[in-house]
Amino acid sequence: MSKRRLPRPTELAQLLRPKPIVLNPTDRRLAGAHTIADLRTVARSRTPRAVFDYTDGAAELEDSLRRARQAYRAVEFRPNVLRGVSDVDTSVEVLGTRSELPFAFAPTGFTRMMHHEGERAVARVAQRSGIPYSLSTMGTTSIEDVAAAAPQARKWFQLYVWRDHGAGAELMRRAWESGYDTLMLTVDTPVGGSRLRDLRNGLTIPPALTLRTFVDGAVHPTWWLNLLTTEPLAFASLKTWGGTVEELINRIFDPTLDYDDLAWVREKWPGKLVVKGIQNPVDARDVVKAGAQAVLLSNHGGRQLDRAPTPLELLRPTLDLVGGDAEVWIDTGILSGGDIVAATAMGADLCLIGRAYLYGLMAGGERGVQRAVDILRAEIVRTMQLLGVRTIADLNSSHATLR
Repeated sequence: MSKRRLPRPTELAQLLRPKPIVLNPTDRRLAGAHTIADLRTVARSRTPRAVFDYTDGAAELEDSLRRARQAYRAVEFRPNVLRGVSDVDTSVEVLGTRSELPFAFAPTGFTRMMHHEGERAVARVAQRSGIPYSLSTMGTTSIEDVAAAAPQARKWFQLYVWRDHGAGAELMRRAWESGYDTLMLTVDTPVGGSRLRDLRNGLTIPPALTLRTFVDGAVHPTWWLNLLTTEPLAFASLKTWGGTVEELINRIFDPTLDYDDLAWVREKWPGKLVVKGIQNPVDARDVVKAGAQAVLLSNHGGRQLDRAPTPLELLRPTLDLVGGDAEVWIDTGILSGGDIVAATAMGADLCLIGRAYLYGLMAGGERGVQRAVDILRAEIVRTMQLLGVRTIADLNSSHATLR
């Protein structure tokens, strides 16, 4: 039996190691976030319900988003050992240019609604991290202001084809002249999806000060203070709007969009062209034949057609049809570095994240976005090391499979 005794003061001193006191509340919140799910929890506490639900939610029953996440959970990794993985290279080549990480920031609308720093903050993090940033047509910071905020970032511009083609042509001209090298044409939004959380929350753009939002604002005073004391929340690419997101889409987007419009965009845009919103391998093949250098397998984060195909499950048949004629990218449901490694091993040339960095933005502005990148980078490196892989190029289908 062990003999009991009183501990010596020196022994207690070795055990008593309190955490350093972090005075800044944002830094304190972010220091406790170790996963994207943790950032999501912080984001939920920091923003009004309607704003959080706009980011977090999807269309109708949200089955498309749920299935996309379940697909990543169903991936089984198959590691190799004794491979010497002290040094790991996470860089990839994307449309002929190096990206330090195998993911990019996807375009997201109304970003300054999530946090007043908005698109500028996200672009600055992209610049520091050496990854591409995509500005949305529905962004709340102008093409020129984003370019000025992050002049060295690799910037892409996401375009919806509007009923007014002249307006689309003007946006392309401004983007090209501001240094955006790639256009991402989104083709899965002929009409707006039914996002029931937004309808039930009565969300309008910008948020209206109804009795309900006033009560919600009482528990989120910092968010409302920032909204009301910074530049008015407005679209960078159109004048003003006071309706719902679905009403806005149905009013300005062109539901007659077809391959003639794709040809028009290809003719107008002098840079690289990506087609976003591909949900069928045959469509992927056809848009590549029409001039796209990359296709993005995406169901719009589950926000358009509910029960749409799951992008991860489309990856292999799309690669089989497209071959090496274009890059194949993927989004929807990606919330960890392990997800990114899985998609890359299964053949994706690039992953795009949206909600993951928006949770960070809502949790802590620019620092929160940086925290999201740091979390994903650490997860990617650790997953690669545990798989016995030293470079992204070494990942292949032997390392990950859908069960």
